[in-house]
Amino acid sequence: MSRSDAMTANGNHNLDILIADDEPLARERLRRLVDALPGYRICGEAADGDTTLQKVAELEPDILLLDIRMPGMDGIEAAARLSQLEHPPALVFCTAYDHYAIQAFDVQATAYLLKPVRKEALAEALERVGRVNRVQRQQLAGSTQQRNDQLAVRTHRGTELIDLTDILYCEADQKYVTIHHLGGETVSDYTLKELEASYPDQFLRIHRNTLVRVRFIKALERTTEGQNRIILRDRPERLAVSRRHAADVRQWLQEHQPG
Repeated sequence: MSRSDAMTANGNHNLDILIADDEPLARERLRRLVDALPGYRICGEAADGDTTLQKVAELEPDILLLDIRMPGMDGIEAAARLSQLEHPPALVFCTAYDHYAIQAFDVQATAYLLKPVRKEALAEALERVGRVNRVQRQQLAGSTQQRNDQLAVRTHRGTELIDLTDILYCEADQKYVTIHHLGGETVSDYTLKELEASYPDQFLRIHRNTLVRVRFIKALERTTEGQNRIILRDRPERLAVSRRHAADVRQWLQEHQPG
């Protein structure tokens, strides 16, 4: 068991962080932000891709805060090489450019934060990292299905990855869709139609404004006012089912629910 796995196992989450950025002021800002957050320690810094690889090998950080545009080897190439390690650090990109997001997630990034990085956004990203130990990260790194198991959502904090298994339901409100998941709520610019078409086996339409994740459907109830509602597993929410979709919901329940 590695040092970080042992920490996670005994409840001590003091994780080591390596900062890689060619701008001294950017490194100093990230250091100040991390120092203000409990449970993390800066173990080193690097100013280019080659030094980043050397520092990772030398210091074995739990988390790497990585810039993309650096002299010589850029952050994407460095991340691709690190992903080949047996125990790669968790990767959080911190960059001024939003158009590298897809490449970033191709090299197993946990989060993609836009500069200037805000303390709240960094705290959220690091908290997400802390819920995944090195073994789990390595399993993800070796899986060709990772992109199909996670949803990349661009938010005001940067680009966020949401595990599909954690999504409860999605609600449309005008031009935005709120994704309700086990970690909270995330507003996205996806449409319900896009989500439904991309994951037809994962979601069931219960209303023109609502998709529900099928694994969380427990039962269908009818209120005294005659309204149909979905009961979710281990959740207090009751989701309205429209008359138009009630028959489809009943059929799904008959086909998938025991008894």
